[in-house]
Amino acid sequence: MPQLIDVGRIGRDSELRYTPSGDAVLNLAIACDYGRKGNDGKRPTQWVDATLWGKQAEALAPYLPKGQQVYFVADDAHVEMFTKGDGSQGVKLTGRISQIKLVGSAPQGQQAKPAQQPALTTQSYEDFDDSIPF
Repeated sequence: MPQLIDVGRIGRDSELRYTPSGDAVLNLAIACDYGRKGNDGKRPTQWVDATLWGKQAEALAPYLPKGQQVYFVADDAHVEMFTKGDGSQGVKLTGRISQIKLVGSAPQGQQAKPAQQPALTTQSYEDFDDSIPF
């Protein structure tokens, strides 16, 4: 079974859906740069359409917005042909993600909010019990 191991950025917000039998499936479009920079200063991009299944899909869906950088391993990686909007044929990679990790920082505007710190209770000097228990 061919595997694809790569690092890329989520190209659109992830879509969490459920099959008729109740299994969670998360659809991801991941943009992976490869090769050398061209005359325009940009590297070519290969799009990977991948799915993440089960509890992992449900748990990670909120953390995979557009722009999030991820490391991933896609099993059963294969090439699919599709028809582009202009009628020409396109090629995309697809696969089922077996491992995924968040790398890099969250995209702009998607920064995680810091957890609220519990309020510290302070005691004044007068409230301090300085009696020795022995």
